[in-house]
Amino acid sequence: MGKNIFVSYKYADTFVNNLNKSDSVFIGGNWLSFPRSTRVRDYVDELQVILDDEDHINLGEKDGESLKNFSEGYIESSLKNKIYRSSITIVMISKGMVEFFSDEKDQWIPWEISYSLKEVVRNDRTSRMNAILGIVLPDENNSYEWYYTQNVECNCTTHHTDKIFNILSKNMFNMKNPVNSSCGGIVIHHGEFSFIKTVKWNIFKNNPNFYLNKAIEIRDNKNLYEIRKNI
Repeated sequence: MGKNIFVSYKYADTFVNNLNKSDSVFIGGNWLSFPRSTRVRDYVDELQVILDDEDHINLGEKDGESLKNFSEGYIESSLKNKIYRSSITIVMISKGMVEFFSDEKDQWIPWEISYSLKEVVRNDRTSRMNAILGIVLPDENNSYEWYYTQNVECNCTTHHTDKIFNILSKNMFNMKNPVNSSCGGIVIHHGEFSFIKTVKWNIFKNNPNFYLNKAIEIRDNKNLYEIRKNI
């Protein structure tokens, strides 16, 4: 059965792998194509195709339906409605998603994550907390090492959570009673140790339903985690 999904992302972040995109411009009676930088929105378009193929519904804005020209109040209301109707929030985790010179509370992605984590009452009906899945995108060098670093000796992966929003990082490695081991001073976490699970883009798109269902499973076991809901 298809799921209602909300996608949170930084539209114009271009620190992603090139997908060979171009824009068409009508000049002198002809349509001409000009190469342009790939942005996260292009990955969202590809995600949309994947979700359609699996009968899921993306409640986020479609390209060309940008809310950027509306007031913040209208945008917030529109986003609340979309998130309220969804059961899963996908966060496209990209290298340039964070504006480090701006407070987190003044950026849309943390707000969307925070609202997704809350149980909201409307007309005597309380919505469930959304499951949240982070999809890590490859950077401009087609590498995931900006976020994931492999440790061959310990057969483990380091997550560079300092590169992402606090509300994301605080909901990772947050299991109340984790199963841990150590290797050369490195703490290794086992099992589903994060409430917000992450997966590489190239792995997710080969088996999307597995990861969407895994996010739901984690949400249904939310009492196992120390969850931070506020920015």
